[in-house]
Amino acid sequence: MNQVTFFEGTGRRKTAIARVRLLTGEGEVVVNGRSLEEHFGNAVDLQDILMPFRVTGTEGKFNAMIKVHGGGHHGQAGAIRHGIARAILQSDPESRVSLRQAGLLSRDPRMKERKKY
Repeated sequence: MNQVTFFEGTGRRKTAIARVRLLTGEGEVVVNGRSLEEHFGNAVDLQDILMPFRVTGTEGKFNAMIKVHGGGHHGQAGAIRHGIARAILQSDPESRVSLRQAGLLSRDPRMKERKKY
């Protein structure tokens, strides 16, 4: 029986939640069944989303399957980045220092302030 190994990470930002699975592969990123460019278009900087791969030097080593819901484009992008960083940490615990220095393991706690009537 062939067992596929993958690494999971959950990322959050504002009201967006992303579930990220990393499989060994050639660097393909699929978000909700679509490519990264199709899902976001020009709304966000795609290099910002892929920053955890650049920081750890794992570009092109993992395929990412991502399910994301809630929030807007920027919230979803931040959640995906946070989830990818957590999944990379699960695959390689030695990368904690570089991810921490880049600020990728901390959840951004800023939320929308409530209306005061």
